[in-house]
Amino acid sequence: MAKAKSHLYRVEIHWTGNNGQGTHSYSTYDRAHTISAADKPPIVASADPSFRGDKTKYNPEELLVASLSSCHMLWYLHLCAEARVVVTGYVDYPIGTMIETEDGSGRFAKVLLRPVVTLVPQSNTELATQLHEQVHQKCFIANSVNFPVHCEPTIQLEP
Repeated sequence: MAKAKSHLYRVEIHWTGNNGQGTHSYSTYDRAHTISAADKPPIVASADPSFRGDKTKYNPEELLVASLSSCHMLWYLHLCAEARVVVTGYVDYPIGTMIETEDGSGRFAKVLLRPVVTLVPQSNTELATQLHEQVHQKCFIANSVNFPVHCEPTIQLEP
């Protein structure tokens, strides 16, 4: 039996939204911040526009949905390579549903992944679909959230 491994992930979150008055009031500060990690380009982020954020910047909710989608894709490609299912294209259009409560708090209710996978001709599309189900058991991010993550894949063959 393989020994469990521990992995550390270090990032820096730097608030850049002090407009001179700090958090003097809810409306006086900007929600802008930068997410960075060693040797990587920064991600300029903000809050969702519903929470006084900048719609031109990524927000934490979008990044959570993107993390789930990205993790699913990477595991899927890994399992396809092992199963000799040749993927030539992959695009996902995930949708996350968050519920905001009356007191302003909230939580994600679900995320729906909708990947469109392109395979070489004569591929086993049934196996390609089944591999999405196996991914669900392996995805680090999906295994870490407390809401359902559903997947509705579309499998297509190259012409």
